[in-house]
Amino acid sequence: MMRARLLLGVVFGAALAACGGDGGLSASPSPTGTDVTSPASASPTPAPSAGTWRTLAPMPTPRTEVAVAALDGLIYVVGGFEADGSVSAKVEVYDPISDTWDGVAPLPAPRHHAAAVAFIGRVFVIGGFATSFSDPRADVWSYDSASKRWSNGPHLTVARGAHAAAADPGNVVVFGGVGSGMISVASIEIMDWLTQVLNVSPHLFPLPRDHLAIAAQEWSAGGDVFEILMYVIGGRLRLDYGLNVDRIESFHEDGALNVRHSPMPTARSGIAAAALGGRIYVFGGESPAGTFDENERYDPETDSWETMAPMPTARHGLGAAVVGGTVYVIGGGPEPGLSVSGANEAYTP
Repeated sequence: MMRARLLLGVVFGAALAACGGDGGLSASPSPTGTDVTSPASASPTPAPSAGTWRTLAPMPTPRTEVAVAALDGLIYVVGGFEADGSVSAKVEVYDPISDTWDGVAPLPAPRHHAAAVAFIGRVFVIGGFATSFSDPRADVWSYDSASKRWSNGPHLTVARGAHAAAADPGNVVVFGGVGSGMISVASIEIMDWLTQVLNVSPHLFPLPRDHLAIAAQEWSAGGDVFEILMYVIGGRLRLDYGLNVDRIESFHEDGALNVRHSPMPTARSGIAAAALGGRIYVFGGESPAGTFDENERYDPETDSWETMAPMPTARHGLGAAVVGGTVYVIGGGPEPGLSVSGANEAYTP
């Protein structure tokens, strides 16, 4: 059996359907075979060592539907909704060593439900909505911490928001989300480090969905042979958080489906995920019944899940990033719909 080892923990971030949960779309019957399950899905027995949480300095501007990425030991929290419902261009940066926050140059324009990744020494912010769910954007911006400036990057081939993105050393891969006409996006887009141009993969996302999460994991097949798998987790169908799914799939770097795995114990959307120590942690989320404090861990080696120590603050629309051996879970809304938090909670397995 191949053995997993940590590559990076990312993201991602984009979560909820604000101000109601279904973006104004009516719920429809669940499509056959989509693994739509009840928000009250039972979780397995907590692991003997479930890890610990610490509450740290809160984010200065409480926000939800943020994008989060870690670069050079700092955590960038980007955009989202603020308490008055306005779309934010703020970028606030957390230093885990000093437990302090600082502001940097804002985004070129406000965005919510964007995705963020650290790639080739920069923070890339990908897509998102400018206003409502009917206004997805294809913009990609990158932040240079040396010049402290944002610059334009390549455009997505398909404008989208509430999607997920992850980076490995050679590529950024973008999955899912909602595009023009509030239609679920099936295309997978890939940007490589050399060209920094986004191209459409020849493969399609088998179950297009939004408000999902992703984590990148490097696998060793022995010797110097490695492959990168992108684990795509949870989400909802057609912007409806009554149609949360428990599905998890892994994809190769080119977007080809590798395998479909044991489902997540709790069907959730508006979640965040992070890879740490060869395992993947999935935090938070929302449903019509409320927000989740669930922290569930997936082991790729055994294709199994464990329930870990729950989050101190249940929320959706949050972000997660790994620095050292700790996952920092930041922002999000404590209530379904438009609610905000500055929560900054650190989890150590």
